[in-house]
Parts: sequence; structure tokens; C-alpha cells
Amino acid sequence: MALRGSLRAGRALLRCPGPPSRGLCSRPPAFGFLFDVDGVLVRGSQPLPAARRAFRRLADGGGRLRVPVVFLTNAGNCLPSAKARELSRALELQPPPTTGFPTIEGVILFGEPVRWETSLQLITDVLLSNGNPGEELQDVPYPHLPILACNMDLLWMAEAKMPRFGHGTFLLCLENIYKKMTGRELKYEALIGKPSPVTYRYAQYLIQQQAEKQGWKAPIRHLYAVGDNPMSDIYGANLYNNYLKAAQQNQVQAGLKRSPPAASPQAEVSLELRHDCNNSVECCQSILVCTGVYRHNSDVPKKTAQTVFHGHRDFCFDPSLVEASYVVQDVDHAVQLAFKKENWS
Repeated sequence: MALRGSLRAGRALLRCPGPPSRGLCSRPPAFGFLFDVDGVLVRGSQPLPAARRAFRRLADGGGRLRVPVVFLTNAGNCLPSAKARELSRALELQPPPTTGFPTIEGVILFGEPVRWETSLQLITDVLLSNGNPGEELQDVPYPHLPILACNMDLLWMAEAKMPRFGHGTFLLCLENIYKKMTGRELKYEALIGKPSPVTYRYAQYLIQQQAEKQGWKAPIRHLYAVGDNPMSDIYGANLYNNYLKAAQQNQVQAGLKRSPPAASPQAEVSLELRHDCNNSVECCQSILVCTGVYRHNSDVPKKTAQTVFHGHRDFCFDPSLVEASYVVQDVDHAVQLAFKKENWS
């Protein structure tokens, strides 16, 4: 999957040498970073100056990572190797070495296409023909073929002054076209990527795997999720933090009562996370930066809640979930904040 590949590419890239940091802490870290990319590290193809400063803090004198890091990006429209090369150029790092037409059995959506009208037409053809777009339309099948969608971001930040339409906007178009043509709701087998909790669970697994491979004995206790989009990065981090708290509570109350059965795929994920008792991570703190989708023109505000919900229709809007734990200017300030909270330098 593109998300897994992007995370893996980011992990490989960060093992490459980088500029050293001063004032190194001798004890192993008990925390890790989940970095968004667009609007946090880069804007389009242009790196943010704070990103390079942040990476200097994250590397030791030998260029090795001092803290486990994962790139938690929803951008899945390129190969992991291409993402690694793109980020290595932006951050001045050395990249890692890197007959008939069958019936279609499902649709996987990774990211917004270049020509939306063509992709919308083709996907609609596949769904209405039950995977045989070369045949004439008969009765519309329902339920339709399974659809797996990654990246629900309505907006993202590139070089332009205004946010750009993201894959979430493309999904919105597809959902409305399908309903207009059939009178029925488009349904997803699963929604992957931020703010889905399963995405953060996998990112946590990678963080813990990094720490284990480095021989860092201290269990990872805290995660700091750094992002620029309140409706995706902050919502997802806070939602996962709620699940971590629920898992801790479930561990205390284990065996006292049985949870009700799940009513949806998202609910199944929730129940699975709440029953994850073998988990050292205590919290996932959300840090909102002001270099991407979220912007401010004066002092850093205390409140970041938005009245218009830009999230996907299958996620309920909870205003508390778009309230960041911390709001800082850029990713370098985010790293400094985490180091201070962990008494780590």
C-alpha cells in the first residue's frame, strides 16, 4: 500500500547521514515523532527552512537518528523510492539505494489524479458494470464492488498561497456522482490514512520497531504528531490519543464487563484498539504548525477549532478533536517543544 510504502521510505531516508546536533542527551528516548510532510517539511517541492533546522536536532554527530521518526503522510500518488528521492533533495540528505482485460474485483484509491473527469468516469463505469466496463449497462449492482480509499484530506498546501484540493475532494465528487446516478450511497470497505486510527497504530508500530532495532531499551511512552491540517493531522492524533486512553482504562477494568459488538468497520478498529492492552505508549500529543493549511496573521491563537467540518462524511465531527494540544510556528519549534517536555536535548 502507498501509505505503508511512504512510511517505509521515510524511515529509510532518515537513516541516512545528516548534520550533527549539539548538546546530545545520553539517555535513550522514550518518545518518537510522527511527521506530516506537506505543509510541515515542504511546500510543494520547496523545503521549509525550519525542517532542516529540525533535522539537525534529530541527528547525532555520526548522522544517526537520536529519536525514532516516521513520515505519516497521506500522499500516496508516487512510489516510496520517488518519495525518498524527493525528500532527500528537499532536506539535503543522501537518498537510500533504492493480454486480455480481466474482470475488476475492487477499486483502490490512493490519491487525487491529474485528470479528474477521466478517473471519475472510469471508476463510475467499473462500479456500474460490476467490474466489466467493456460491457453494456444492465441492472446496476448493489452492493457495488469493494472500495478501499486512502487519504481523506479535503485540502493540502503546496507552493500556492491558497490550499489545493486533495483526495478528499475527489472522493466527495465520486460519492455525489454515484448517488446522483444510482440514488444510493457509495460505501467503502475501509478508509485508510489520517485521521483513521489504524494508520496511527501502524505508525506507532514502526516507531517501536525503530527503537528496538537501535537497541534503545526505554519503552516508547509518548508520541508527538506534528501536522498543519486541523481536520486531518490534529483530528487523527487526538482521536488516536482517545483510543490510547480507552485502552488504558480497558486494561484497568479488564474482565469486568464485555464491550458491545462492532457495528461498522471503524467501530471494529475502535474496539480492537481499546482491547490492545500490551501497549507501552501512553499518549499521542498533537502539535499544529502554522506553515501549511492552518495559518495565522497575528500571535499564535489559543483556540484552533473550526465550525465547518472538512473531514470525511464517515467520521463524526467532534470540535474537541480539532483542538491541538499545542500550536507552534513551525516544525523546528515543534521538535524543541517535545525535547523540552521530555527533558531531552
